[in-house]
Amino acid sequence: MRSLIELLVAHGVLLVFLVTLAARAGAPLPAAPLLVVAGGLAAEGTLSGWAVLVVAVLANIAGDAVWFVAGQRQGHRVMKLLCRISLSPDACVRQSEGLILRWGGRALLAAKFLPGVSVVAAPMAGALGMSWRRFIAYDFVAGLLWSGAFVLLGLMLSDQIQQVLDMLAGAGYVALAALALIVAGLILRRWWQRRRFARRTRGGRRISIAEAAALQDRGEAPVFIDVRAAGGRAVDPRHIPGALLLEIDQIKSHAASLPRDRELILYCNCPNEVTAALAVTVLAEAGVTRARALVGGLDGWVGAGRAVAGA
Repeated sequence: MRSLIELLVAHGVLLVFLVTLAARAGAPLPAAPLLVVAGGLAAEGTLSGWAVLVVAVLANIAGDAVWFVAGQRQGHRVMKLLCRISLSPDACVRQSEGLILRWGGRALLAAKFLPGVSVVAAPMAGALGMSWRRFIAYDFVAGLLWSGAFVLLGLMLSDQIQQVLDMLAGAGYVALAALALIVAGLILRRWWQRRRFARRTRGGRRISIAEAAALQDRGEAPVFIDVRAAGGRAVDPRHIPGALLLEIDQIKSHAASLPRDRELILYCNCPNEVTAALAVTVLAEAGVTRARALVGGLDGWVGAGRAVAGA
């Protein structure tokens, strides 16, 4: 542990830049706690507080810019990737979509302080067509506020931080083990939340692309419902012809108006069709039983050669 602290003292500014850059790129590294510690060391005169702040802001912009460009060039494919690797699949993407559409560039300020949403906001801004000038301006301010808050916290709590560092240096491997347990506990908690969500949606009935296509080809007129968020549809405007556009939050309020004598086929474009499966569960709780989630979602429908509109 003492070696780690010596590394921070010897290469603090470089370490802050690399860890912050990796964290903004999506790596699960503790950038915020590192900035607090760096702020405490700056108060002791060991590091330059201004240098720490500058490199942290630059790392924020550089990391976010990578995802911004990816969002511009790949659109919904990038959002689907982030949704897939997130510990909270789909929810973080929906929240980011809502923030960007409602607040525009100002959403980048709020997103910095929202775990999960912070990584998704930059590619969503790119996918929705935000200009480079607007993105850099808002991301600079957001990075400055985020970095400054944690560095300032370190400056204010410098005495306590130094005591903690001294304690950790003396504790050695015990301290490392304790930190590892804390991180493992946080990951397990998020994993359990994901498992609980999966159990709720697992019971939702599903229908394959072939079955849904057969219903359509036989003229049985199934009702397709696109349950993607508005931001997701803006990034990827493709949809099944004639589909109703209802976001997940609108499903319950529209349940009474949906036909009961036809098959309802709900689709999204997220891993394991989680949003569509959740919507099916919501409809079942409202008494609508002829609803199923489309396995493979919109991408599966397109991949099977079926017609789409808005392409």
